[in-house]
Amino acid sequence: MDDSKPKSLNFLEEIIQQNLASGQYSNGIFTRFPPEPNGYLHIGHAKSICLNFGLALKFGGKTNLRFDDTNPITEETEYVEAIKKDVSWLGFTWENELYASNYFEQLYQFAVDLIKKSLAYVDDSTAEQIAAQKGTPTSAGTESPFRNRSVDENLTLFKEMRDGIHADGAKVLRAKIDMAHANMHMRDPLMYRIRHMAHHRTGNAWCIYPMYDFAHGQSDSIEGITHSICTLEFDVHRPLYDWFIEKLTIFPTHQYEFARLNLSHTVMSKRKLLQLVNEKIVHGWDDPRMPTISGLRRRGYTATSIRNFCDRIGVAKRDNLIDLSLLEFCIREDLNKSADRVMAVLDPVQLVISNYPEDQVEELAIENNPEDPESGTRSVPFSKNLYIEREDFMLDPPKKFFRLGPDLMVRLKGAYIIKCESFDLNDDGSVKTIYATHFPNSKSGSDTSEIHVKGTIHWVSIPHAVEAEIRSFDRLLIVEDASELGDDFMKFINPESVQITEKAFVERSLRSASVNKAVQFIRKGYYCLDPDASPEKLVFNRTVTLKDTWAKEKAK
Repeated sequence: MDDSKPKSLNFLEEIIQQNLASGQYSNGIFTRFPPEPNGYLHIGHAKSICLNFGLALKFGGKTNLRFDDTNPITEETEYVEAIKKDVSWLGFTWENELYASNYFEQLYQFAVDLIKKSLAYVDDSTAEQIAAQKGTPTSAGTESPFRNRSVDENLTLFKEMRDGIHADGAKVLRAKIDMAHANMHMRDPLMYRIRHMAHHRTGNAWCIYPMYDFAHGQSDSIEGITHSICTLEFDVHRPLYDWFIEKLTIFPTHQYEFARLNLSHTVMSKRKLLQLVNEKIVHGWDDPRMPTISGLRRRGYTATSIRNFCDRIGVAKRDNLIDLSLLEFCIREDLNKSADRVMAVLDPVQLVISNYPEDQVEELAIENNPEDPESGTRSVPFSKNLYIEREDFMLDPPKKFFRLGPDLMVRLKGAYIIKCESFDLNDDGSVKTIYATHFPNSKSGSDTSEIHVKGTIHWVSIPHAVEAEIRSFDRLLIVEDASELGDDFMKFINPESVQITEKAFVERSLRSASVNKAVQFIRKGYYCLDPDASPEKLVFNRTVTLKDTWAKEKAK
């Protein structure tokens, strides 16, 4: 991909540029990222984070982090802390940390103001009755029998709702707009409902809570947000957003919509992700198979790779499906520059170098990263007894097999050229031990043997090998597009989304591996240490393979 050409402005950047050029916002622009703390953030939220913070950074503005915490049933402090961690990890700093609950009193007074203007009323109808009153997209709704209550009666009833006199579901507050409006959202939408439930911040101070459509725009206005950027499904909510602001005569913030991120082979709904967690299909919100930011971080994705991914997919006005392979390309691109190369043998078979001294150990200097000249070298022990990958030896190799087999020669990475002399088999016919001889004058960096081989394989010295568990992850779902599956998505969980190798062997240097530092297992892929690991048991997660193997599978 050619990133050298200057990128044209997306439609949001064009709008902001025009706004600033006209002098509309002399104090600069103000955006916000407004998650509801009812789950962990996923890669779709990352796009919104990068967009809101990125626009503010580009045009010299500011961004608030505001939690839309208006539903005490689903919201928890755990999610608040996780969200803050994810936004910070992605590399962004917010101007203010705010909560919709900060504005509960002000929102209540806004509602009182609308009641006094005869633009809101208390409704005793049930949820089912209200749904029936709404009508259909092709037929007008019917007015509630409580729609024409007097202002005084509505004020009294609304205060009673606040004071906890009425039970959950007994009453709601609705806006009085137009039951025949072409936009269903404008047919007397709900503004408040009763919920006798403790809130994660306000405790039991409130038993009525504002609906999203009432709280969101007003919160934006209170904060002086100039550009309220939402995903495309909220475009039908915009007339209501504008109506509340107009009728309340408060700061005229504006809503703009962009296409949400749909990623192949996964689900992008917090409700469905919660279902995966609750039904123990995955091991928590940060399971490396999850599209959550915490899951991607645990799998080894970097903040840089996610920001680059969000930048590459751009900002569109129409929903589309982004292939997971693009995200994988971005992490490969990043880790190729930064990850040290190390050796790990996942399916070991013993290799004995017959002519190598029994008790000799050589410390070989092997480069850490050929893409980074500043990365230096590390010391890797070499001995008579090694592990190599089972797939690197064939009893009856085909013509262009440039690895090891009877009478074949290959170079051991950073070490010597060897030739296979013989082998032992197990009772089942599998290879037990391979015997080879090495050429002492073929040592990497000082080779005078004049022997030319086409293949190089990796290895680990058995006396110095460190045992490790390897977790290899694949697509969570076997179907490409899960957006239309509804609740049937559970039928399409990939049964091979994780494969565990319990007894792999890695080189000595990985004893000091860090959770936050990715490595490349030579010829295998990129890996990172899992938080489950301990000095007694190393556990590595595969971040991504070296090549896009999924594309090959699809092409078959």
